[in-house]
Amino acid sequence: MSQPKVEEKIKELGRSLGFDLVRITTAEPFYSDESESLKRVRDGHMDGLSWYTEHRVKKMNRPYLLLERARSIISVGVSYLGSETESQKLSTGKVSKYARGEDYHSVIKSKLSEFRDLLPGILKKNVNARIFVDDGPMNDKGAARRSGLGWMGKNTNILTPMYGSWIFLGQLILNVELEPDTPLKKNCGNCTQCIDDCPTGAIVAPYVIDNSKCISYLTIELKGSIPVHLRTLMGDWIFGCDICQDVCPVNRKAKPGNLPEFKQRPGFSTPTLVEILNLDQEEFSNTYRGTPIKRAKLSGLKRNACVALGNNGDKSAIKPLAGVLYDSSSVVRGHAAWALGQLGGRESENHLRQALLDEKEPEARSEIEAALNRISIGK
Repeated sequence: MSQPKVEEKIKELGRSLGFDLVRITTAEPFYSDESESLKRVRDGHMDGLSWYTEHRVKKMNRPYLLLERARSIISVGVSYLGSETESQKLSTGKVSKYARGEDYHSVIKSKLSEFRDLLPGILKKNVNARIFVDDGPMNDKGAARRSGLGWMGKNTNILTPMYGSWIFLGQLILNVELEPDTPLKKNCGNCTQCIDDCPTGAIVAPYVIDNSKCISYLTIELKGSIPVHLRTLMGDWIFGCDICQDVCPVNRKAKPGNLPEFKQRPGFSTPTLVEILNLDQEEFSNTYRGTPIKRAKLSGLKRNACVALGNNGDKSAIKPLAGVLYDSSSVVRGHAAWALGQLGGRESENHLRQALLDEKEPEARSEIEAALNRISIGK
């Protein structure tokens, strides 16, 4: 009986460590991806991400710049789709599925470190390797596509036959020559569901996202004020957005993941918005320690909660929002004013007029004045 090939042993090892998908590709440059990414930067579609520069694009698409004598890339995927379902209430906000468990960076990095350390036993030689988990200049989607782990969806997510797009990606760049897998012969065909259903029109063309319109960017990466014309389109999303994945036909039969680290924590998918407004820094740190949500920071999460409350029409939120008109963050104060303007009514007007007497920061004052104007027009 013939012995399994070394590549099969590597894949078996990866699966034993908890990776749902393990594929291999070469460390050849991704020149086509580089050209497309450079165009996105030059067209302004990556505006707001100061770190996403032309220099970074070139580095991420040339593995030889990331590891000396790079020869192969092991591309892994881990499903984070849970089997849990929660009913949505007026008083709660939506959190992207990927953020409902532990922070995937640390979980997958730990598993990839163990993977790397065990490779010499299979390869019978020393191995130089570098690990990436969405945290450095590495074209993770390019590696996933070329290795046959999945194909690129029109919403720019990697789609896989078994787990859909509900996967985290990770890579090991090696200085060892391995036999590569072949890419999948799949694509999205004529489907444009993700493009049609994006509320902000962020998918400006197949495979092209205008970062500045994406709800995930607005609720996580953007640190200042959310553009007024996009706020009503955000609905009740307070961290990330899953709309373009929820509507994808490939995801209808996606298999849930098994790693306990990514199981949904109680209450995480639908936090109470008013409770978020009342959090102090210590409570925020304790509640969201070890989760992706900490990336939004306290002021960002409060800002997002204000927008969600302004959109859901719940008048019982007027008093809590009025309290946030005196928050230490002028951005939060401004978004609280916007939300009160959306809810309208005499009570909101009274709170806004009082806050205007005390507000000194120009942008926050402008938000209060605009809110009062909307209430006046609506009378």
